[in-house]
Amino acid sequence: MVAPRRAFRPFDSKKEKEKVIFRQGYFFAADCPFCPGNEKMTPPEVFRWKNNHSASEWLVRVVPNKYPITDIHEVIIHSPDHKKDIVNLAKEQVEILLRVFRERSRSLSKNGQVLIFNNQGMAAGPSLSHPHSQIVVIPKQIKLDVLSLEPMENVVFKTKSLVAYCPEFSQWPYEVWIAKKECFRPGHEPGCLFQTISGSDIRELAGLIQKILGRLFKLFPQLAYNFYISPVGCWYLRIIPRLTERAGFELGTGLHVNVVEPKEAAEALRGKA
Repeated sequence: MVAPRRAFRPFDSKKEKEKVIFRQGYFFAADCPFCPGNEKMTPPEVFRWKNNHSASEWLVRVVPNKYPITDIHEVIIHSPDHKKDIVNLAKEQVEILLRVFRERSRSLSKNGQVLIFNNQGMAAGPSLSHPHSQIVVIPKQIKLDVLSLEPMENVVFKTKSLVAYCPEFSQWPYEVWIAKKECFRPGHEPGCLFQTISGSDIRELAGLIQKILGRLFKLFPQLAYNFYISPVGCWYLRIIPRLTERAGFELGTGLHVNVVEPKEAAEALRGKA
């Protein structure tokens, strides 16, 4: 089921030359398989969100990963722009991206457990610089070692339905979790899967992600980060800034050393540090 080591690269990646130009309103790289006009460089797409103003143009594309980790492994291209990532895309584009996350999650959930994840910045492990996320389907018989929803402490921001916070037992400095408020109410039954997220929650989530990433980039301009959306229990989106490396103690024990108190991280992200 699991492909060889090269499976962790979404595509054959000669080192990108990064000759990026501004063309037709987007940053474009001639050698990038994710840029508009280079669609033949990827496997045939499985989904696209069309541009309402041009039937031939797309806003988000989904293609199979050439070297899948599991039997179903897709790449979600965030936008036609080679440089702009979630933090500096238009909020409407981020909402569309999250809707694509939801639609692919719904479509693939009958096949197993759906994990959506993102690697952004060199320290986070992407193989191509054009911003993209990935979605994999893990067979139901495999028990996932995914963290349960942490208690809501060290709140950074709240919206009507969602909360962003730095859990007291954060494993990484400045990590932030976003979850639904209702999941913390006494007696709430876990099972708010991401494929059931409402349109209004998507709008709130898009704003929260951009706000949190904006604060992180203000604190750490060269930030690399990962995020994933929990595939089990009540969904949460976990943003992990890659500010430290795991050393011998962590690798040898499986324990995590966080050098920043979550309370201090939350204060800094709120702008009160």
